[in-house]
Amino acid sequence: MKRTLLVSITLFVFILSGCIAEDYDFTPPTVSFGSQHFSEPVELEAANIDWNSDKQYTKETEDIFSLAKEQKPLYFSSGEQAPIIFETQDFRIEELSAYVWQKDKKTTLQVNDQEFSFPQEKGEYVLVVDLISDNGSVQYVGNLVIE
Repeated sequence: MKRTLLVSITLFVFILSGCIAEDYDFTPPTVSFGSQHFSEPVELEAANIDWNSDKQYTKETEDIFSLAKEQKPLYFSSGEQAPIIFETQDFRIEELSAYVWQKDKKTTLQVNDQEFSFPQEKGEYVLVVDLISDNGSVQYVGNLVIE
């Protein structure tokens, strides 16, 4: 009797554990930055998406500069270090790059260990972060003000 009860409980636990599975999110990750100016990280807007995980996610933005300028301005100090924070990271980063545009001038920012420094020169910029991963690519933009 005890043996039957033990087998039944064990079987019940295995069946129940299959019903309580984690729900994974395979959508393209959101990207945000930490800063001394914000109590919580601030998010960038996804401009172009070509992401393939549990299904295909696509988005194409023809004018990323207009999209960036529509975003709430993000204020940072000149030369400030900014970590790139992914909401989820169930993918392998193959390439991560960042650059800023000021008028017609493009400045590449050196990304090291998911962190980079903002430009030394004060002004308004369009920030672009490009992520290439094993699941696809996403381009993020933001409206940046360096003080």
